[in-house]
Amino acid sequence: HCSTRRFKESSTRQTHEHWHMSNAEQPVEWSIVAQNLPEHARNPIHTDAGAQAAGFPRALVAGVTTYAYMTHPLIVAWGEDWLARGGGEIRFRRPVFDHDVLRCVPVVDGDAVLVQAVTSEPEQPRAIFRAVRDGGVVQPLRDGEVLPSKEFQLIDTFSCDYGSRAGDDLSFFADRGLVHPAVWPALANDIVYNYVARGSWVHMRSIIRHHATAPVGATAELRSVVVKRFESHGERAVLDVHVVVNNQVVASLEHEAIVALP
Repeated sequence: HCSTRRFKESSTRQTHEHWHMSNAEQPVEWSIVAQNLPEHARNPIHTDAGAQAAGFPRALVAGVTTYAYMTHPLIVAWGEDWLARGGGEIRFRRPVFDHDVLRCVPVVDGDAVLVQAVTSEPEQPRAIFRAVRDGGVVQPLRDGEVLPSKEFQLIDTFSCDYGSRAGDDLSFFADRGLVHPAVWPALANDIVYNYVARGSWVHMRSIIRHHATAPVGATAELRSVVVKRFESHGERAVLDVHVVVNNQVVASLEHEAIVALP
């Protein structure tokens, strides 16, 4: 994937090209009991009945919620600096189920930190997030199926409360009136749900770049393009997404999902 390559290249051309973390900067492990948010029930895979129909024992926790948990150690260690210009690539490898005890375990890996989301089987991470201090510059949307632009007000579901509604007691976002970073893939998921998915669907991977913070209450416009469709354990779609606030791209994503389960 050329965008993945661009991400890795930009990640290595950081201002702090060979930064070394002090103890205060090094993210530390954190754990939580995973839970679904009410709005996720619109995707049947996040309900017990829908998950069981797809062959799972109980409801799958939304990938974006797992991602929200995984950002906790990074925000504690890196704060607003990462929120304004950091980024990373999240890959979902195995399901997190409702009420799993989820440990977010960060490990320094060169100029990145790998945050692994693990349950009772630590040798099989549920998800891995490769986080970097500098997510790079805004890349233009690629050619493809242009989707309708859509506006969202950054309140309620799409606000600083995303983490707290999922059980995270970190007050960082509410104290500053800033939008939680999990909102960006949540907005991309809304585009998938409204314009691309057919029935139950599963978020698989995102490259997320932060370009600026966004205040709660602002209006965000999402500009999205489906750049690729292919078959792999169902029909998959890859989207480029720009989140625009006050005429500035505050976040850009490459967002992949299984949009029709086999």
